[in-house]
Amino acid sequence: MESLKGSSGQKNQADNRRKILDASLQLFAEHGYGGTPTSQIAQQAGISEGTIFRYFPGKKDILAELVTAGWVTILTDLLNELSMMADYTDVESVLRSRMRSLENNTNLMKVCFYEAQHFPELREQVYSDVIVRVLSVAEAFFQTAIDRGVYRKMNPKTVAKIFLGMFMVAGFGPQTMGGAAEGPQALDEDEMVRGISDIFLNGVLAAT
Repeated sequence: MESLKGSSGQKNQADNRRKILDASLQLFAEHGYGGTPTSQIAQQAGISEGTIFRYFPGKKDILAELVTAGWVTILTDLLNELSMMADYTDVESVLRSRMRSLENNTNLMKVCFYEAQHFPELREQVYSDVIVRVLSVAEAFFQTAIDRGVYRKMNPKTVAKIFLGMFMVAGFGPQTMGGAAEGPQALDEDEMVRGISDIFLNGVLAAT
């Protein structure tokens, strides 16, 4: 009986923690971190405000967990896609798949890309705990492509940073930034993906 009670209590704790994180993600994306009091998070999650502080010391700790876990998800999924590429030149399909995933997770994108920028220490934490590790894996991936003669010889760390940088910039859009839709000259998704892939693989100089 005690085992069943313990199991039930652990499930309730996990459920409450998940409710807090889910509610915070939605509210931070809609109203911003500064515009979201913990009382509103509690109301959205269907719990008392005091319950929040049983799981998180403060609102900033909620943001830190959302951002860190969010970046892990975004970049780990990207690396998984890279590892399953049919060959080292099929960058377009990887970017298309990942960008569609990002479009379906606009709240996560807004919080990871925008809200976290207000806290330098959080940016540093994400960089040291997530970005550096992902860069290391991506560097090894591109080193293999260089060793096999698919890519020309250059610093694989530079290649990894350029690739991840292009991917992240492509993730910015009007939905992520909370602005109005782009004008008629905006690139559609396919054109954006083709352009990024072409520039990454072939550069921007005209063929001589």
